Amino acid sequence: MADGKGPSLHRRDGKTRWQGSGRTRPASKKLYAALDLGTNNCRLLIATQSADGFTVVDGFSRIIRLGEGLDANGVLSEEAMQRANEALKVCAHKLAKAKVKRIRAVATQACRRASNGAEFVEQVRTNIGLSLKIISTEEEARLAMRGCLDLFDHSCKLALVLDIGGGSTEISWVRLAGNEDRAGGGKTRPPKALLQSWVSLDL
Repeated sequence: MADGKGPSLHRRDGKTRWQGSGRTRPASKKLYAALDLGTNNCRLLIATQSADGFTVVDGFSRIIRLGEGLDANGVLSEEAMQRANEALKVCAHKLAKAKVKRIRAVATQACRRASNGAEFVEQVRTNIGLSLKIISTEEEARLAMRGCLDLFDHSCKLALVLDIGGGSTEISWVRLAGNEDRAGGGKTRPPKALLQSWVSLDL
């Protein structure tokens, strides 16, 4: 995802589910936003719900290297936090401009590991106005699984999902259910997936 440009994600059937124009939709449309503060990147997507999933109307991504030096001393450095703050200010501006009310903002491995991770998240809430939640490795694995629902082979009952991040990799064993109609060409319904087991590996 490039700054100011929305991304596109192509499904298995060749159709494009996520389409970005870089422009926000009218405030009357229900807008949803997802913000991911990772070890290396800060990413934001703003989308509206459509008949075929979601349509991305704005996006942002910046390399922040939040986890730089974390292995050496176990804390987020002032330089790394400053880089993250600058990116988060851009995200906050985009969210305010689009008047997004439904926001899910998460922080992952760097903030999980750092002794000052929770303190940094609180500073972001106070100074920038974004409420980040430091999620567990299990929740990160579940979110990765849910993000892949439309990409699974509908004829399969099991799937292996790898979420390779800057600070950790989540490997998930997923059991698929409710895909019979989708595979047979009948009336479609949302696929279901159950996280059977998972493991998180530090990078």
